[in-house]
Amino acid sequence: MKPLYRTDYNFPGLNKVYHGKVRDVYTVENDLLIMVASDRISAFDVVLDKGIPFKGQVLNQLASKFLDLTSDIVPNWKLASPDPNVTIGRACTPFRIEMVIRGYLTGHAWRVYKSGERVICGVTMPDGLKEHDRFPTPIITPATKADEGHDEDISREEIIAQGIVQEDIYVKLEEYTRALFQRGTEIAAENDLILVDTKYEFGMQDGKVYLIDEIHTPDSSRYFYADGYEERQAKGKQQKQLSKEFVREWLMDNDFMGKEGQVQPVMTPDFIEMVSKRYVELYEKVIGANFEPAPQENVQQRVEENVKMWMESNL
Repeated sequence: MKPLYRTDYNFPGLNKVYHGKVRDVYTVENDLLIMVASDRISAFDVVLDKGIPFKGQVLNQLASKFLDLTSDIVPNWKLASPDPNVTIGRACTPFRIEMVIRGYLTGHAWRVYKSGERVICGVTMPDGLKEHDRFPTPIITPATKADEGHDEDISREEIIAQGIVQEDIYVKLEEYTRALFQRGTEIAAENDLILVDTKYEFGMQDGKVYLIDEIHTPDSSRYFYADGYEERQAKGKQQKQLSKEFVREWLMDNDFMGKEGQVQPVMTPDFIEMVSKRYVELYEKVIGANFEPAPQENVQQRVEENVKMWMESNL
């Protein structure tokens, strides 16, 4: 079984190709995006050197499902998903920020809090909290969107002052972000999960705001198991998570945080298999249905044929 680590297609009408950390994005006729979810995995803004089988399929199918389930809140870029690893949609001009929203004091927010800081992205966090406690109200902590290297925290005031997003548009992005997070929280609760934090990306086309990229996947979101959450918090135990935080923790345990001079630890076959199973577990838990693995004999060819077949029928 060979993961889909990198693609290099030449689709009809191709204008440009962008190889991101996880996705390969093909622009066709300047107004259509073919987004291929690879099996690459990134952490600390570094792409690790081995792929995770089925990860791309999990990401794409989860995102596709949630785009459909939230299209009544905000229009999104998706037009079709002709292959388990592919979504095709509108080419929008992206805003250069990620709208990060946090319902709990976890991950990056906890690391900031533990250092003694109480303000993140211009938002004040209450005193007296411990790791994984729920915020009284979810907080929005935007980040700059970097093509390469690390994304950086940024405040609402800085975004508007720097002209990254106009104030009236930014207010709308915040409204969409809160509504999407509420919908994601409700869907997660139906499957005995807690949506802890996530990020959304938005863009513009013809003067209209669209939700773009992925939503509510393990690469963009963190989930806790709801069953036992209160008991674990009361006893000061770690929460049972469904996210890729365990990959970050494994890297940190092996002295790697993406900093200069640090060397990636070796991803053993057993570790890769474990990560793959965790992604499948998250899919099944979040969707509430069994994962159906796509044929893996020749993923490169399968993707190309399915995309070209869709293009022949729709363009």
